[in-house]
Amino acid sequence: MSFGRALELAERGRGKVDKTHPLVGAVVVRDGEVVGEGWYAGRGLPHAEVAALVAAGEAARGATLYVTLEPCSHHGETPPCVDAVIDAGIERVVAGAVDPNPKVDGQGFERLRAAGVEIEVLDSWESRRQNEAWRVWISRGRPFVTYKVAMTLDGRVTVPGSRWVTGEESRRRVHELRAASDAVAVGMGTVRADDPALTARGVGAEQQPRRLAFGRGPLPDGSELELRSGELAAELASLADEGVQSLLLEGGPTLAASFLAADLVDKLLVFVAPRLSGEGPGPVAALPEPVALRRLSCEPVGEDVLLTAYVQEP
Repeated sequence: MSFGRALELAERGRGKVDKTHPLVGAVVVRDGEVVGEGWYAGRGLPHAEVAALVAAGEAARGATLYVTLEPCSHHGETPPCVDAVIDAGIERVVAGAVDPNPKVDGQGFERLRAAGVEIEVLDSWESRRQNEAWRVWISRGRPFVTYKVAMTLDGRVTVPGSRWVTGEESRRRVHELRAASDAVAVGMGTVRADDPALTARGVGAEQQPRRLAFGRGPLPDGSELELRSGELAAELASLADEGVQSLLLEGGPTLAASFLAADLVDKLLVFVAPRLSGEGPGPVAALPEPVALRRLSCEPVGEDVLLTAYVQEP
């Protein structure tokens, strides 16, 4: 209950927190009662742990701190959270996940244990998923890559005589995904066939994602896409250096296979329409070997079904 509340609090920072920082929520519990809550609300403001400890006051002494991420141990714009936890007299810390930053490497927990604080790490999937793009960006030096595809029930990505595979609700969801992504990309085959705009439309997007084309040019005259012709891993590292944390792939089967073969896809979003096409390509071209998927889930989106799965967990 208390940890679930910490996850809820962390979400209050979404859209307010600078992307270089994770979402974090914290709850202080003493004798079975919540005595303090906090969340990170943006640059220059107290971290979640500190906000919760301030709210708890003296009631924090001897209490348990539930927090969605390992407390920080380094000086940034604010002092280390571990110092505040120790000074407040917290007896036990229950954390959702280890900080994946290789520069941190569990130092927050080490400092707390050295001070006599009991530590429990839940390795919570919900906690890791909450900051999935940030976790991959900070630990692997590349954007979190999601491959989105729409297909029929017989596994085709085209329907003869129809522009669309899926329904209106699914297409709106795609625009929401674009609006939530730092960059959207297709392959040059899709560019030559469809000349897509890749903009987020009709969903009140505050800003448009960067729009990319992977492959060999040239781009068509008037195209507003950025051409990325280098080796995929190098291009992703370059994008990460430029602040791109999340990349949505909307390319065709060839681009998807290239990313999957290079082990550069983290998540799959497959919109399945209740239609039979009877012909056409599948969602992924030939792969050197099968790819195992994890955390499969499904949800209805209008008349379609959205399947979500992870190739790599964040």
